[in-house]
Amino acid sequence: MGRIIAFISGKGGVGKTTLVSNTALVLNKLGKNTIVVDGNVTTPNLSMHLGIPLYPITLHDVLKGDVNIKEATYIHPTGLKVIPGGIGIEDLKGMNLDLLPESIFSLAEDSDFVLVDGAAGLGKEALKSMEIADDVVIITNPDLPSITEALKVKKLSEEFNTNVMGTVVNRINKRKTELTDDEIKSILELPILGKIPEDPLVPQSIHKKIPLVNHKSNSPASIAIKRFSSNLVGEEPILESQSIFQRIANWLTK
Repeated sequence: MGRIIAFISGKGGVGKTTLVSNTALVLNKLGKNTIVVDGNVTTPNLSMHLGIPLYPITLHDVLKGDVNIKEATYIHPTGLKVIPGGIGIEDLKGMNLDLLPESIFSLAEDSDFVLVDGAAGLGKEALKSMEIADDVVIITNPDLPSITEALKVKKLSEEFNTNVMGTVVNRINKRKTELTDDEIKSILELPILGKIPEDPLVPQSIHKKIPLVNHKSNSPASIAIKRFSSNLVGEEPILESQSIFQRIANWLTK
């Protein structure tokens, strides 16, 4: 039985979907049988990050009871298995979120990891992702509003008796106004599982519909995501050789 890990953020804009999509690709490259699911059924965009925005059968069809979730599985060119969401207005009609748990549990039977890109915020969709997960990873930015919402996610996850593994601090700019690691750990009382720097290549990769770890595998954010993903499964990261200039740039962003 595979582990179901829900990636949750208390607010939008923290970079959760970018992290989930790239983490799934890294785990797949490490030889883990990985499935990534767009659990944000109201505003799904995982498929756009992965370059498959118009897949004909989606999670929304599953939640309407029309198809089995395996029929909604897309095999990405990398071999990663993806359950995309429908992006049309009509896709929102007639959904039943209560069908989600059984579908996700069935995926876990045949995989090592099921990563759920949960909805931002604390609505019903996000709560359902927390409820069905074995583990929750909270994504936040190093600012007080994001950390405050992350704390709410932690409290709600604990109410479901779902293990909160820790937090990933994303979009770090090293501004003086950013909270320090010690401040974040003090507020959340959680370990920091990863620290991802702000990277101008991220919006470029989203525009090109090529995940960052494939688009620019040696960019600062790519390397940080590889380290986080590898630590998640207790393996050494697969890092490509770098020029001296790349090594200096990456050292400066740590």
